[in-house]
Amino acid sequence: MKSILIAGLAALLLTGCGNLGYYLQSVQGQFGIWQREVPVERLLEDSALDPALKAQIERALRIRDYATRELGLPDNRSYRSYADLARPFVVWNVFVADEFSVEPKQWCFPFAGCVNYKGYFSEAEARGLAQQLAAEGHDVYVGGVPAYSTIGWFADPLLNTFIRYPEPELARLLFHELAHQVVYVKDDTVFNESFATVVEQAGVARWLADHGSTTDRERFAQLQRFRTDFRRLVVEARSALAKIYAGEAGVEEKRRRKAEIFAGLRRAYEAQRLEWGGFAGYDRWFAQPLGNAHLASVAIYTQQVPAFEALLAQQGGDLSRFYAAVRELAALPAGERKARLAALAAR
Repeated sequence: MKSILIAGLAALLLTGCGNLGYYLQSVQGQFGIWQREVPVERLLEDSALDPALKAQIERALRIRDYATRELGLPDNRSYRSYADLARPFVVWNVFVADEFSVEPKQWCFPFAGCVNYKGYFSEAEARGLAQQLAAEGHDVYVGGVPAYSTIGWFADPLLNTFIRYPEPELARLLFHELAHQVVYVKDDTVFNESFATVVEQAGVARWLADHGSTTDRERFAQLQRFRTDFRRLVVEARSALAKIYAGEAGVEEKRRRKAEIFAGLRRAYEAQRLEWGGFAGYDRWFAQPLGNAHLASVAIYTQQVPAFEALLAQQGGDLSRFYAAVRELAALPAGERKARLAALAAR
């Protein structure tokens, strides 16, 4: 998974005391990254640099240059510095949904607008909020994420949390995060993430065609099939639950049927895992008790992907024209934008 987390100092100064603690941890977390950042030019000149890390950074820079040269993504200082955070994730996102809703709770912030999760630089703080909200009767999910975007406010660095990814996965992540600097719509997380997901998919396909080995292409195609299968399982469960929640059944009956759906989702995953030959890439997602927030954490990134895929096809696969068309959509009022996307998905 990926995240957009805006930690701007201006937000701290302009927000009421009720959010002071959250903004303070955001600012401290961002400063913590800056303190560890080293420009890659200086890093690569260091004779003591681990050769494996040097090769990984050079590989990331080739992908970064390709992103601008071939995909039209921003040409700036993002991903031209490196920071080792000495932890497995950069932030942990908290997703929350009501007991009988498949829609995620939103949090709203100055400048960044409303987003469908809350990000913390500390896993303990993220889990603390999740515990509190679970005690209030909400469904919660905490997911560690390897990268986030400051949507062009700052130059985002390469991080130890993802630098060792296989090449196609590293390219996928960088293309996705850079896409957030092309278009960002306040208060519309699904739009932003679905757009970036389509950019990442188109970008990786082109990167592999130009630079990937046969093995890389085959492995990435396999992982894409796994992602598609996983998302199908989630969409089916989410659709079934939405019908139950919208129905006239009583609270206890809804709880019973909800438990059945999630038990069925676990069984379906185990069966799917066998078909995958034991691939365990989603085991972490299933490790926490399942709830509506789990499903929301996936839907955010994929819900409008078919619409953006149709729009890219409509532009003949030309990414420059695609970005322009997406900017036009982004400028529309929310209701009209959603209707236009629904029409695209239906084609």
